[in-house]
Amino acid sequence: MAKPKISTDWLAGCAGCEMSLLDIDERIVQVAELADIRSTPITDLKVPDESGVDVGILTGAVNNSYNQEVAERMRNRAKCLVALGDCAVFGGVVAMRNFFKLEDSLKRAYIETESTDSAGMIPTDPELAVPMEVKAVGEVVKVDLSVPGCPPEADVIFYVLAELAQGRIPEIKGDKLHWH
Repeated sequence: MAKPKISTDWLAGCAGCEMSLLDIDERIVQVAELADIRSTPITDLKVPDESGVDVGILTGAVNNSYNQEVAERMRNRAKCLVALGDCAVFGGVVAMRNFFKLEDSLKRAYIETESTDSAGMIPTDPELAVPMEVKAVGEVVKVDLSVPGCPPEADVIFYVLAELAQGRIPEIKGDKLHWH
């Protein structure tokens, strides 16, 4: 029987979930024995297989048109989609931007910051992603499993990966709900 394929990608976030994933240390070998690890932010493969994967994992919130494309592509290619971390599950810290007008946030980021020179301007290149209201992954695509935490602990991530690799949907309750 072929190993299940797992792909991950990140959206708008801090990379804390990816660092927590790396904190599973040598247990990554156990995951690799159980599953075929495909595209990830830390591998050469950057998008999930066109033929599909068994498990897709997204970290971070959706805050622009590119993030939405990534989430939709992962949903279309994954049998099971996991939202990993508070940003993916709830919008997290990234969603704090929703308390302000988008134009005000862009103005602060590109024009008013202390490190911006007098020529500062909001980028408008048509090749750039279009900013949008920040949303949790589940507000954009159907999510099959949500794993909260900022970031989720390495032990929880290992448990989730090991269960999914063995074809089981992990139960996220009790000691699997605590986080840093």
